[in-house]
Formats: sequence, structure tokens, C-alpha cells
Amino acid sequence: MTVIVQGYVVNQTQIVGDLSESGTLQLDGGFATPDSNAFGHAFRDFEKESDRQAGVQEFYRINHINQTYEYVLSKREHYGKLDKAVMSIWECCELLNEFVDESDPDLDEPQIEHLLQTAEAIRKDYPNEDWLHLTGLIHDLGKVLLHPSFGEEPQWAVVGDTYPLGCAFDESIVHHEFFKENPDFYNPKYNTKYGLYSKNCGLDNVIISWGHDEYMHMVAKMNKTTLPPEALFIIRFHSFYALHRAGAYTHLMNEEDEEMLEWVKIFNKYDLYSKSKVKIDVEAVKPYYQSLIDKYFPSKLRW
Repeated sequence: MTVIVQGYVVNQTQIVGDLSESGTLQLDGGFATPDSNAFGHAFRDFEKESDRQAGVQEFYRINHINQTYEYVLSKREHYGKLDKAVMSIWECCELLNEFVDESDPDLDEPQIEHLLQTAEAIRKDYPNEDWLHLTGLIHDLGKVLLHPSFGEEPQWAVVGDTYPLGCAFDESIVHHEFFKENPDFYNPKYNTKYGLYSKNCGLDNVIISWGHDEYMHMVAKMNKTTLPPEALFIIRFHSFYALHRAGAYTHLMNEEDEEMLEWVKIFNKYDLYSKSKVKIDVEAVKPYYQSLIDKYFPSKLRW
């Protein structure tokens, strides 16, 4: 897959072709996308029958029934206090060793494996974009919401694809059929194309379903990370597949969102296709990632 990125200067090691006719760089970091996931199935195949797939479907049924506009507002207020813990980025990475994402049809390994696989794949193809390496490492740290010390939230409230609340549920959202049991589906304030929003209002102004993406974006921003805006956009929207894979909800985007979205598309290839049973030597790579954490974050963060 080749993604055209406008308005960014990219290191020469990343260029695999010439400028297009429009003068934009065509980028493909060289990452070879595998044909199948760790179970031998196509990636993000939500129809393939298997024991794991049945669990994924049940996950989305519960998620789509319970993620309402009012529910998300209450979670944003509750967790926005950042009063659950004080710890470092790496300490949070280690907490994720205990969890497997029940919404993921492609992998059943502890989350720390996925984080390092993503980060190392990006590092190989984009060696000079250290902010992108670190984004790969931390993008799923919001899944710490599953931990008992954070309230032990159920998986449906933490993982899975994300989508806007306060407007109509687009049919491209995985297992869209389950939204018919969500009260917002019938609320005239929320069930139209724009709902509470206006054309090109900007995704900063849109309420997104609650989960690890929103929480980690909140934690990073409120702890004053020095990561660039592109990193924060990736963290918040990397699970918004209806947007970056299906092209839904573009009517809510502004010009800045359109530019940022190209980075999410680049990131998604590594987030999705780097999942495997191949283990990363944690102790070997830890010093490098610790140096990036020290560069872009305070030593301790409020969570």
C-alpha cells in the first residue's frame, strides 16, 4: 500500500519512489504485509467462524449496546481527573503484560508484545522518526483501564473499534447491526448525519466512543507530552476504522484533520500487520525506548 503524504518533510531513507505529478511524496516504508494473521485467517475478518470469532462478535454486541453519548461524557469526566495512579510510561507497559485484547481477531498475545512489534516494525522502516517509534510503543497504553487499580473496566469499555457518538452510526462500523439495541440509535438528536455537529467542525469537537484511545490521548495531553500533534492524532484515532479504512465521517473533518489522517493510515499498517507470534527481546530494546520516553514525557505521569 502506498500512501501520499502532503505537507511533510520525510527522511530520504523512507522514499521508495519519485515525486508524484502533484508534487507529493509517495511513501511505503517497505513493510511487507502478511497474507494471514496469527491464526491463519485474513486480518480483520469478522465473519470467519471460529471460537475466537464468536467471542469477538459478542464483544461488539455488548459494546454497541452500551456506548452511548451520555455514557462517554460520564467516563471522560471520571477519568479526566487523572487520579488513578502516578507511574512512568514503562511501568504502564509492564502492567499490560496481564491482558489480551478480546476484540482483536488477529492476536491472542499479551499487549506488551503487540506494542513492541508495532514499534520495532516502524523503527525499521522509519529510523529517523523517533516520535513515531514511541507512538507505536504507547498507542495502546490506555488499555491499562482493564487493570483493577483503574476500576477494572470491562473489555467492551476499553478496546475495539471506535466511532463518533452524537450522530448517526455509519453502516461501515463493524457489526453495525447491534446498534439497533443502543438507545442513541432512536434519539432524533443523535441519529442524523450531523447530529450534534456541523459540517467540517473538526474531529477535536467530536465525541468518540470511550476506550483506551481516548484515555491515552487524554493522559498524554494532560501530562504535557512534547510529542508532535501527529502522534496525538494517531493515539486518539488509530482504532477509528470507519474513518481511516472505510472513509466514513469525512464530513466532520477539517483541513488539519485531513493532513493528520495520512499519518494514521501509515501507522495503521504497522499496528495491524505487525501482529505475530514472534517475540521481541524486551531487555534488548528497553534502553532505546526508555531514551525516547525521557525525551518526550516526564519521568512520572498522572493516570
